[in-house]
Amino acid sequence: MRNVAVPAAMVALALAGGVCMFVWESCRVSVPEGYMAIVTTKTGDELPEGAILAEPGQKGVQRIPLAEGRHFLNPVNNDWRIVPVTQIPAGSIGVVTSKTGKELSAGEILAADGDSKGVWKDVLGPGTYRLNPEGYTVDIRNAINIPIGYVGVVTSQTGRPARKGEFAKLGEKGVMENVLQPGLYYINPRAYQVDVVEIGMNQVSIVGRGGTVVLTKAQNTSVNGLADLQEETLNLQSAKRAEYIERNADLVQSTGKIAPLSSWGGAASRKAKTKKAEPARMDNVESALQSVIPAAQSDSAAFGMNQFVQFPSSDGFAIMLDMTVEFELMPENISRIFMLYGDLPAVVGKIILPQILSVSRIKGSGYKAREFIDGEGRQKFQREMTDELVRILGEKGILVKNAIVRHVEVPPDILAPIQATSIAKEQDLTNKTQQETAKKQAELNTETARVEQLKREVEQETLKLVATIGAQTEKAVRQIAAETQLEVAGINLETAKIQAQITETRGAAQVKAKFVVDNETALGAQRKAKVFKDPSTLADLKFAEELGDDLSIKVLHAGEGTLWTDLKSAGVAIPAK
Repeated sequence: MRNVAVPAAMVALALAGGVCMFVWESCRVSVPEGYMAIVTTKTGDELPEGAILAEPGQKGVQRIPLAEGRHFLNPVNNDWRIVPVTQIPAGSIGVVTSKTGKELSAGEILAADGDSKGVWKDVLGPGTYRLNPEGYTVDIRNAINIPIGYVGVVTSQTGRPARKGEFAKLGEKGVMENVLQPGLYYINPRAYQVDVVEIGMNQVSIVGRGGTVVLTKAQNTSVNGLADLQEETLNLQSAKRAEYIERNADLVQSTGKIAPLSSWGGAASRKAKTKKAEPARMDNVESALQSVIPAAQSDSAAFGMNQFVQFPSSDGFAIMLDMTVEFELMPENISRIFMLYGDLPAVVGKIILPQILSVSRIKGSGYKAREFIDGEGRQKFQREMTDELVRILGEKGILVKNAIVRHVEVPPDILAPIQATSIAKEQDLTNKTQQETAKKQAELNTETARVEQLKREVEQETLKLVATIGAQTEKAVRQIAAETQLEVAGINLETAKIQAQITETRGAAQVKAKFVVDNETALGAQRKAKVFKDPSTLADLKFAEELGDDLSIKVLHAGEGTLWTDLKSAGVAIPAK
């Protein structure tokens, strides 16, 4: 039995090793970082009709991929392949299109959740995602980055249409009331359209027969590392505006093309795809553009329109004006303006330019040709036109800052005499001004001499006042010193009087004290004498009191022998006291 058990154990060990080798070599699925495993199961329940991804227990491509790491699958029942995960970088979004799920309802174009088939309404933000490419496609696009100085007008592209003239609410299609402030937004371009509109100062310049130039603010440079996203956002808006202007041939040049500087937004103007116009017509537009774009704003955006101001004066002469109107779109009004009229080219073409042309013609027809050359007349016309534009465009939410008449073109046959008359008038005014200047100069010289004289008088008065004040000050100082000495002498006198009183009082007290002491001593002696009847006794007492403290008395007892020898050694000392 022992001989049989050993081979059986060896066989079992070999089988276990073979199984482990098979599992490690054939069943092991190693998914590296940044990848995922798409598993196809060969056994299980059949998929429902229309389904393309399998759930656990179903046959087919499994909906959930295997994540990074080590997995073990039976190669007999499963196949797999390693594919990269979906990575969405910073500043980008992922638009997901699902190939599986329930069908959308009629009229819907976006899937509200991940269980529906079609384009998802929600987008994927920056990050890593494991979406099975068999069932989902991800379109990576740049997010919308609105630069400083712009706002984003949002138009919902799904839902039932909003009422005419009203903003779209949640679930409605149309322009939404709230605008996007500068920043980065992860918005599905299939669900929402975002139009970037400038806030701040813009200009509409009408340059003779060269047409109209709309100059917008220069693009702000990004400082947050997302300049490319801002540039692309402006490029997209530039393309929309270019397309709009080309579609509206009545607003653009007679050739129907956009001027070379008709793109928008600094760097965006170098990348926007626009068609070239015919050189003959564009020469006028180029010169018009260069005449209204300062050197400091060479990166500003501009586009041209075939509009100019021309009207008859009250005396029948044709007048043509070069004008510049500065206007501003306020953030709180932009969404309504966009809903009613459209983007900035449409606002200029439909609202601002017609009002400029209408107001200038109505106001200008009330002036004679001479008044447009005369400075006062032109300033009056400019004020009236500015006030009227401020009123009319202000009612539409457009803030007009200024309307400037830069040049007036009148017929040459009346320009020369008017200019000659104006020159003569100006020369006369110049002569009068020179005379007034000479008169004022003489008056100035007189006043200057007078001021110099007054200056000297003031200096003398100042010296006199200084001397007077000095003398008065010295007198006051001396008077104060004398008064002080007098006060000190009075105090010293009072002190001496008090000291004399103190000395007198002290002497009297000493005499009186000595008298009292001597008197009491005499009384004491008298009382002592009365005590003793015999005066000798008092004398003995007095004698005893006067004896010294070191006095001693010795008593000697005489015995046998010699008295004088015994005195040296024997005796009893009795103290005096």
